[in-house]
Amino acid sequence: MTDRHLTDAEILSKVPAATAGFWIVKILATTLGEVGGNLVSMNMGLGYLTATLILASLFVALAAIQIFARRFHASLYWLTIVASTTAGTTLADYSTRSIGLGYTGGSILLLSLVIASLVVWRIALGRVSADQIADRRTELFYWITITFSQTLGTALGDWFADTAGLGYWGSAMVISAMLLVVLGLQMKRMVNGVWLFWAAFVLTRPLGAVLGNFLDKPDHGGLALDRPLIVGTLSVLMVLALIVNPHRAGHHRSDASA
Repeated sequence: MTDRHLTDAEILSKVPAATAGFWIVKILATTLGEVGGNLVSMNMGLGYLTATLILASLFVALAAIQIFARRFHASLYWLTIVASTTAGTTLADYSTRSIGLGYTGGSILLLSLVIASLVVWRIALGRVSADQIADRRTELFYWITITFSQTLGTALGDWFADTAGLGYWGSAMVISAMLLVVLGLQMKRMVNGVWLFWAAFVLTRPLGAVLGNFLDKPDHGGLALDRPLIVGTLSVLMVLALIVNPHRAGHHRSDASA
């Protein structure tokens, strides 16, 4: 139910406020999605294409429920995020490995799609938003952009670890440093906050990808841990994080009051 004191001057968003707790759960979700995608495509022997078709169907179903829901539901939102990042993992692997785009080609193509999505969003609706997601058209652009960014993250994580030769921990350090730069720009208000949000959203995906690969793969000093165990552990950590710090809908001033 919408709070009464928000109805006149402010409206509730369909996505959570981007607090520190949001980013913690986002990194857990992207790490879970990376390992989960590998579990479905590799451990279950489905291959990248079949796994992508199954996981993408699940994501589309959850995204439709999320878009048509009347208000923010934390569990539904994060299930949709996990579905998007899991499908993004297998889709990126199919594009870069099965089709043969390579990590560099795949990263460039997917980055172009993320930018194109934001540009079309800006042209179609007049602005790009990170928290003002209250109508279906805006939310549709939101999830399309997320889909491209989640897929980009896997390709970019592989590019850092393999093509750039940084390995998993080296990649994690570089990406973390880039996130600290984004945080510094946000604190000094040197760049529009919406663009910094999307920069952080994109960068947390390859961070989760390299952390997931470190946990479940044997190369580059990875731990090669049991994938079902990792998925179960990360799922529990996500639930605990949401219990300890419940996520509530963000809110913003309505156009009329502004």
